[in-house]
Amino acid sequence: MPPMQPANAKAPSPASARAREPRSRQLRLDLLHTFEAAARHLSFTSAGSELALSQPAVSRQIQQLEASLGAPLFERQHRSLLLTEAGRVMQRAVDDSLERLRDAAARVRGTAAARQVAITCTPGFASFWLIPRLPRFTAAHPDVDVRISASLAIVDLDRGNVDLAVRFAPSAQGRGPRLFSEAVQPMCSPMLLRDPARPLKAPADLAAHTLLTLDKQGDSLTVDWEPWFELMELDEVRMAHSVRFSHYTEAVAAAVAGQGVVIGRLPLLADLVRQRKLVAPFKSPAASQRGYFLTLAPQAARNPDAHAFMQWLQAEAADEAPRRTTAPTRARRQ
Repeated sequence: MPPMQPANAKAPSPASARAREPRSRQLRLDLLHTFEAAARHLSFTSAGSELALSQPAVSRQIQQLEASLGAPLFERQHRSLLLTEAGRVMQRAVDDSLERLRDAAARVRGTAAARQVAITCTPGFASFWLIPRLPRFTAAHPDVDVRISASLAIVDLDRGNVDLAVRFAPSAQGRGPRLFSEAVQPMCSPMLLRDPARPLKAPADLAAHTLLTLDKQGDSLTVDWEPWFELMELDEVRMAHSVRFSHYTEAVAAAVAGQGVVIGRLPLLADLVRQRKLVAPFKSPAASQRGYFLTLAPQAARNPDAHAFMQWLQAEAADEAPRRTTAPTRARRQ
């Protein structure tokens, strides 16, 4: 009888099991390389030309691989080769392994050569504030690639492949340096403001207009308007119609096209206001007690380009502040 193993004995690992295999049964990488070429060409002669081997040498290497596997890989016909079922299984496995090796090599080469900063932020921040200013950073840092991940999802900076996050959060919950605070007020296109049949001189006039709002499951229709209603000490204004959008960028595009009134967020939409694509029908924006905060990922602490990008964002925000035409104030009922 074979000797009994202790009950708590560990099973041999796959690596140790392979090490104990007879050498004749261990896979040789050079044989797999030859097999890949032969399977791709379905010709020992063509594979030999590619690998600088003679046709008999290729044939011998394939025979050695078949012997180590214990199964034929090719059907040798009169003037052609066909893969057996075992050959097709091996071809898929070898192709997949080589593709992984090529991808890994490309990543290693890219890591060694490229300088990159990856940032996560909301789609609205990316579209309205970051992207219009980004050419100034790339002009000053031409060797740095910037990767923007615009999403409402919260990325785990401890695990994600991201260097920097710009978080939109209530002021009391913000982490990291504040980039800027937010102010809110209704905005529309100039053509809508000039409509004599539906004036927009007081918040009550909103009742004759189309509400452009976000469609958030489980939230009220006016969830994005509620900070303004609260700060204006208004009850919810029931507007004539509503159009709901999945993203804030879509709601703003509809407002620019004259399709209704959107709740404008400053300074995100400051450029559109300066360009007169959007106007604010009421006088003062109201501070929303929310803001945008910068958070550097732990793994980016030693990335000088991430620090440079963070400092650039802060400089851009500081430069923006003096150009705001109206200071955010708590407005009263009009």
